[in-house]
Amino acid sequence: MATEGADRCGHHADRPVLPSGPTVPTRPPAVGRSGQTWRDTLRCMKPYARLTQPLVRDERSSPLRPASWDEALDRVSGGFAAVKAAHGPTALGIFSCSKATNEVNYAAQKYARTVLGTNNIDSCNRT
Repeated sequence: MATEGADRCGHHADRPVLPSGPTVPTRPPAVGRSGQTWRDTLRCMKPYARLTQPLVRDERSSPLRPASWDEALDRVSGGFAAVKAAHGPTALGIFSCSKATNEVNYAAQKYARTVLGTNNIDSCNRT
């Protein structure tokens, strides 16, 4: 998520980023060079742009703070349980990916049906 003062990858002006643009204008990207999209992806994967631990908020208006994995997962499961109790299991759903393996999509639908109690699963398989 981009923050104020950051570019689309979450980089801030005081941190260096890789330049974008054509690598070598006389050679096509397929000949040993990455295309624009791949360079953008690599630039976004800089170590300082990635989370190394969960962040949680104590209240809606409070800032994010580091938390343990146990605390973060307890909050997630508690949030799912609260939504399910207040609105029923159909208020929850899962998005999966059509490029994922059959096994991963199977695990996602099994989790949705057995743990969450919902049939709201979208694996984006529309072709």
